[in-house]
Amino acid sequence: MEEKYIKLILERCLLLKKDIPLFISYPLIIRDFVLKLVNHAKKMGIKDIYLEEKNSYEVYYVLKNYSLKELETSPLFDAKIWDIYAKKKAAFLMLESEIPNLMNGIDSLKLAKSAELKLATKPIYRQKQLKGQIPWCIAAVPNLIWAQKLFPKSKKPLEDLWNYFSDICMFNKGNPKNNWEKYLKSQKKMEDKLNDLKISKLYYHNKLGTNLEISLSPKSLWRSASSDKWLVNMPSYEIFTTPIYDKTEGIVYSSKPLIYNGKTIDKFFVKFKEGKVVSFKAEIGNDTLKEIINSEKLMTSLGEVALVDYDSPISNTKIVFGTTLIDENAACHIALGCGFSECIKDGDKLSRTELKKLGVNTAKNHVDFMIGTKDLTIEADTKDGRITIMKNGNLII
Repeated sequence: MEEKYIKLILERCLLLKKDIPLFISYPLIIRDFVLKLVNHAKKMGIKDIYLEEKNSYEVYYVLKNYSLKELETSPLFDAKIWDIYAKKKAAFLMLESEIPNLMNGIDSLKLAKSAELKLATKPIYRQKQLKGQIPWCIAAVPNLIWAQKLFPKSKKPLEDLWNYFSDICMFNKGNPKNNWEKYLKSQKKMEDKLNDLKISKLYYHNKLGTNLEISLSPKSLWRSASSDKWLVNMPSYEIFTTPIYDKTEGIVYSSKPLIYNGKTIDKFFVKFKEGKVVSFKAEIGNDTLKEIINSEKLMTSLGEVALVDYDSPISNTKIVFGTTLIDENAACHIALGCGFSECIKDGDKLSRTELKKLGVNTAKNHVDFMIGTKDLTIEADTKDGRITIMKNGNLII
């Protein structure tokens, strides 16, 4: 099972080829999986492989005991090596594996600072990533602690979690690469339909209380995993675009917990006026939500809007996996912060200033949260008038 997943990640997600440098970032808890992946990469002819291994418990200790000033000199949050490999045009693989609730006792200011440091020390990588100039992929890998949290009554929790992964990442049957190619063709058809509609505004409503209006640029493009040479998220079931950052109006309620830097934010709303967050409240993790929104000026505005059917492979498991990578692909979501140049016509040719003039959020950070529900309705202003594009949580165009 692991070998199929490894092949899918390296050969389809990253489209890895002989002699391309490979940068792998991962937590210590999945070292055995990574060593298997490295062996496979070597068999493919990859010679330059850099392993960035982080011990999650060491990170916890440093965040718990260091001051904000001391964090600035900690090598744990220094990501300069990413820029070195970005210059080499390496392929970047970011593997995630959750240790649930590990960071719940950590000061939100310190978590925000650590995220800021990691972003600030790899500007070249970030620029190339956003412009689609280097292969990259984020994928999750099961571990026993995570599995035991999700399936506390199971006698074989890790095996159970791997079985769910094999389903939602489509490496359980047949040829995983072919499975994804077939799915991506269907995604491309929906992507094309949305682009043909020339949507200028989206209207969200559900019984949670969401009543939100999101405006799109005339140059906005809908994208999906089928748009990329690489599969940047594994799994990926979303179709997304970048809104005009300063024109969002209304209120939106979360539909699933948001796990941010290991801390849980849940049961929250965010209210917008003239594109900016004017109020918010979380029953769980309000301080962490506050730090996200206050971390930089443009984190008060949206950078992404994504459509995901409620009736979809991850949603149908009825499991909250506790990692945004998976949970955001179970529900419609939006994101505060950085927008995507790829979601603007000819955006890869434009400067940061030019993108901002077109309404693209140019923040450094990007934080998704889930808003999709079974009763979500989305209407859209299109070239032919207002229509309903999502009903009962599913796309109907």
